[in-house]
Amino acid sequence: MKKIKFDIVGWLLSLLLIALFTFGAQSCDDNPDKFVLTDGIPEIYYVRVPNPASADSLLVRAFMDNSIVLVGKNLTSIREMWFNDKKALLNSSFITDNNLFVTVPKEIPTVVTDKIYMITMGNDTVTYDFGVQVPGPVVSRISCEYAHDGDEAILYGDYFIDDPNVPLSITMAGNIPVTEILSIEKTKITFRIPVGAQKGYLNVKSIYGTGRSRFQFRDDRGMILDWDNLNANGGWRSGKIKNSNPEGISGNYVYFTGALDGDPTKDWAEDDFSFNLWGSENGRPEGDLFPSDPASSTLKFEINVTQPWSSLALQMIFTPWSLKKTNGYIADGVTPRGLWRPWEGIGAYQTDGWVTVSVPLTEFKYDHMGGTLEMAPKGNYGGLTFFVYHGGITGTACTPYICIDNIRVVPNE
Repeated sequence: MKKIKFDIVGWLLSLLLIALFTFGAQSCDDNPDKFVLTDGIPEIYYVRVPNPASADSLLVRAFMDNSIVLVGKNLTSIREMWFNDKKALLNSSFITDNNLFVTVPKEIPTVVTDKIYMITMGNDTVTYDFGVQVPGPVVSRISCEYAHDGDEAILYGDYFIDDPNVPLSITMAGNIPVTEILSIEKTKITFRIPVGAQKGYLNVKSIYGTGRSRFQFRDDRGMILDWDNLNANGGWRSGKIKNSNPEGISGNYVYFTGALDGDPTKDWAEDDFSFNLWGSENGRPEGDLFPSDPASSTLKFEINVTQPWSSLALQMIFTPWSLKKTNGYIADGVTPRGLWRPWEGIGAYQTDGWVTVSVPLTEFKYDHMGGTLEMAPKGNYGGLTFFVYHGGITGTACTPYICIDNIRVVPNE
């Protein structure tokens, strides 16, 4: 009796599983909106923007990497779509008989025909007149904002297009042209700083337009410490200052050096790796050290790391103007600061000369061990401490040589 009962139960379970499988398969197939590639020829009435609120905004061209909607009939017959000579990615979830959502390819076309090519299931090709716009140059940053005349520098950004008929050009502030461009790639340009270069914005011009830099070359706005006219005197550690070996980028600079063993819980090399600027003790006016809003500003400085750095973080700590004669805020767990660990992920960090570092003040939201805090409110930026310390991750033993100059806070462009 027990054996017969076991067989009946197993048989019933098998029937149940088969029924569930069959029902599930039927349910999956029972989808009236499921995409099916159809026969015939597509017809495009017009192209619009995806936002339903702006659906009456018709398009005859669009920038690369922008989304558009083709409106017509029998659009489910399209199996491939090309903009000029660049293939678009089609997602069948966004294709119906009357609407097709697609993103214009982000690659710059090699052969420009200003047409969309639609290839059907039957291998027919249908064209539609539509232009792809290439943005003008985007100039995001330069390798060193304080590079000297004659120095080699690199501009980073996008859409740096050098057309044989319309060569790419760079103009420095004061309408001073760059006469020596060494190499051009889509996202970077290597060039030599022209004699007479001035403070201000750069312009890069291509066949597709002109782009102004998002930074100012040799920017001195919001300067806090340049070690020539603005120093950290009055703090417990005003910093070790020099101007040669290596050569300074603009006169004096502060430098950090000494042995670090790689363990963030052990190293506290305050004498060799820190300075304290206390606003009230240094004679700075009461209030913040810079005029712009911290929530929309960036801390910048030039750095030259001549010996490999592979341990601890550069901790950048703003403090209230009145704070002085204490280092308790460095590891109190509640004072927000920026943490810069350029060696993280690459093992060791070393520069080939001076480079510019940018850290948005919205990133000044960590404790000394890397835990997340809230950014300090306005009014807590009257003093500044730099200290190579902790950072929350283990590195390797090293004896870095870190030179820093032109510490400033500038408004975001």
